[in-house]
Amino acid sequence: MKRVVGPSLFVIALCAASAAWAQALPRADPAKVGVSAERLERIGQAFQKEIDAGKLPGAVMMVARDGQLVYAKTLGHQDKDAGKAMEEGSIFRIYSMTKPLVSVAAMILYEEGRIELTDPVSKFLPEFDNLQVSKATLDPFGKVTYATEPVARKPTVQDLLRHTAGLAYGEITQNAVVKEGYAKAGLYKPADRDYDSRSMSPEEQVKAIAQVPLVHQPGTRWEYSLASDILGRVVEKAAGMRLSEFLEQRVFQPLKMNDSGFSVAQADLPRLAEPLKTDPATGTPNKLIDVSAVPANDSGGAGAVSTAADYLRFTQMLLNGGELDGARILSPTTIRLMASDHLGERIQPVLSPGELLLGTPGYSFGLGFSVRGQDGIAGVSGSAGEYMWAGYAGTFFWVDPEEDLTAVLMTQAPGPSRPYYRKLFKQLVYQSVVETHAN
Repeated sequence: MKRVVGPSLFVIALCAASAAWAQALPRADPAKVGVSAERLERIGQAFQKEIDAGKLPGAVMMVARDGQLVYAKTLGHQDKDAGKAMEEGSIFRIYSMTKPLVSVAAMILYEEGRIELTDPVSKFLPEFDNLQVSKATLDPFGKVTYATEPVARKPTVQDLLRHTAGLAYGEITQNAVVKEGYAKAGLYKPADRDYDSRSMSPEEQVKAIAQVPLVHQPGTRWEYSLASDILGRVVEKAAGMRLSEFLEQRVFQPLKMNDSGFSVAQADLPRLAEPLKTDPATGTPNKLIDVSAVPANDSGGAGAVSTAADYLRFTQMLLNGGELDGARILSPTTIRLMASDHLGERIQPVLSPGELLLGTPGYSFGLGFSVRGQDGIAGVSGSAGEYMWAGYAGTFFWVDPEEDLTAVLMTQAPGPSRPYYRKLFKQLVYQSVVETHAN
């Protein structure tokens, strides 16, 4: 995606790229790693029905076990209005699947001693030194009133990684004062598009967020938020370079994630997947971020693009304990720290990570993604110790160390049906496993 080619080389470059797309990981006969090829076909059959019914534009799905690709399927359209078929190398807006990328970037700096998890955010961003909290109170007549109070303690880097910094999303929070403050600051654009504040410079974004009261006292509640955007600003201060440059040098290049970044070059725009014009469930127009130009800030929470093959290489690195094909990104001990429960009993979620992502309880949160505490509780297949996250436009991944399994779903389908497709993909992948690694 980052290459620049002249017209005479364009076809050659695309052919070379097509070969690269097919090499996400070494391919294996599913039976050799305990997976049924016949059962894997159920995945494509189920999703093809949804595409034929006009509920999805198209999808790319990949599944790997024991470090080998056992399933790669492209279905439907990359751009239905243009009549363009989906390709394995189609590029997707991954929205919140950017969050694990910036979390890994932060943990690289953690391993180098340039960040500590207990560092206050204000160490890197002085604007976060004197924050206020918006406290909601219910009066005797049932009316909610709001007052501000000073923070009991400053939010930390760990709070940013686990969404306990007291920040929020204007699109989600029920605190009217915070929602209005984010809207006035340009962090929330209900009339335009969701999760897009990339027109601000990094400095403008930090100042705008810091001027709005927090929605909770830091370290007391889990609420999904703009924390990963602020984490990206911390990475930039600690690394001394733009977030996109740091990720390119320390993650994308070593892992050969050649089509991942924060914008799509003009030559690669024909590979960009598009949603249906309107959401089939609601009739609401689908408005996704414009990734055709370099943004003013690299949104660590929602701004990246990638392919299924690229992201599978990233998740396989996590599953391998921080290494892939000789490129060591993180230590296994750091991956274990990230994939551990960082909420415990002390920090209660407003809405649990599993309920937000999949519509089911059973998941807590680590440093950058949700984590599963036990095999049961959640109303979907999986294993204790697995971790995952997803994106607003329909993308989804998970990593299951116990079964040595990782999978990626890429589509561009924002809307209320996202949890259904995440669960559908997940249960159909697990039913294809006929030889378990579990003890």
